[in-house]
Amino acid sequence: MTDFKQLLTPENAYISQAFLVIFVALIANLLQKRIFKSLAKKALSTENKWDDALLLSIPRPLSLIIWVTSISFISENSTNVTALLLEDISSLRSALIIAALAWFLFGFIHAIEESYINSDKNTDPTTVHAISKLTRVLVVVTTILMMLQTLGFSVAGVLAFGGVGGIAIGFAAQDMLSNFFGGLFLYLDRPFVVGDWVRSPDREMEGTVEKIGWRVTVIRTFDKRPLYIPNAIFSKIAVENPSRMQNRRIKETIGIRYDDAGKMEMITAQVKKMLKNHPEIDTNKTLMVNFDSFAPSSLDFFIYTFTKTTIWTKYHIIKQDILLKTLKIIADNGAEAAFPTSTIHLAQQEISKNPETQI
Repeated sequence: MTDFKQLLTPENAYISQAFLVIFVALIANLLQKRIFKSLAKKALSTENKWDDALLLSIPRPLSLIIWVTSISFISENSTNVTALLLEDISSLRSALIIAALAWFLFGFIHAIEESYINSDKNTDPTTVHAISKLTRVLVVVTTILMMLQTLGFSVAGVLAFGGVGGIAIGFAAQDMLSNFFGGLFLYLDRPFVVGDWVRSPDREMEGTVEKIGWRVTVIRTFDKRPLYIPNAIFSKIAVENPSRMQNRRIKETIGIRYDDAGKMEMITAQVKKMLKNHPEIDTNKTLMVNFDSFAPSSLDFFIYTFTKTTIWTKYHIIKQDILLKTLKIIADNGAEAAFPTSTIHLAQQEISKNPETQI
C-alpha cells in the first residue's frame, strides 16, 4: 500500500500526464494529416482551385499548432525548474500559433499562385506574381506586429521607432528603395511582362524578359546571356516592346535601269496588285507602291506595306516571297533591276580623230 502511495506523488502524476498529452497530440496529428490528405485528393478532382490550395496548406501549420499547444500545456502544469524559467508560457504559445497561421497563409498564397499560373493560360504570370508578393509582404508585416504585441512589446513604440528609423534607412538605401518602387511601377504600369521581347533605344539592351523582381529585372539577350537591370533604370530610359506590335512593316526601295523608264508605271501597278492579293499582307493598313526618286544609277520605287503576322521568322519568309515576286514582275516586263554602273560618253569629233579609241 505504501508503494502505491509513493507512485501517486505529484512528480509521477505530472510525468503520466505529460505522456498522456503527448500521446493524444500524436494521435490527433496523425488523424488530421490523414483526413486532410483524403480531402485534398477529392478536391483535386474538382475545377475549384481554392479548395485544393486550402486543404494542401493546412496540415503542416496545424501540426505545429497541435504540438505547441500540447507542450505549452505540459509546461504550464510543470513545477520543475524549466517551468520557472518560462514565466509567460501563454504569450510564447500565442506567438507561435500566430507564426503557424502565417505559415498557413504563405502556403495558401503559394498554392494559389502556382495553380493559376500552371492551369490557366489566360492568366498573366506577372500580375499573379505581383499580387502574391504584395500579399506576402502584408502577411509578414501583420505577423511581426501581432507577435510583438503578444510578447508584450508596444506596437505604437515600434511604429514610432520605425518612422524615425525609416528616414535614416531611406537616406542610406536610396538605390534599394528606388529599385523597389521601380519594380512596383513595373507591376502597376506593365510596360512589359515575362516572355516579352523588349529593347531600349537609349541603352544597349535587347532580349526576352525572363523575370521581374523587386530589385532587378532579368532579360535574356539573343546570344543567351542573362542581363540583370536594376528596376530604377526603367524610369529613366525609353523601352520598346516589339512583342505588342500589331503588324510588321515591309519598307523596301527597288531600282530599275534608266533605259526602262517607260515601264515604271506598269511595274509599280503590278507590284501593288500583287501585294493586295497576297494572303499575308494586311490590306487594312497603309499599302503604297510608288516611283520615288532619280537615283545616280537607277530609277527607284518603294514598297510600303504591313504583314498580318508579327512572328519574326514568318515575317522574313513573307518578305522574301514579296521581293522575289517583285523581281519576277520586273523581268516579265522586260526590265532589269539596276546596279551601280558608269557610262562614258565621248564626243563624235574625238572618235573620228582617234579611231584607235573605238572598240
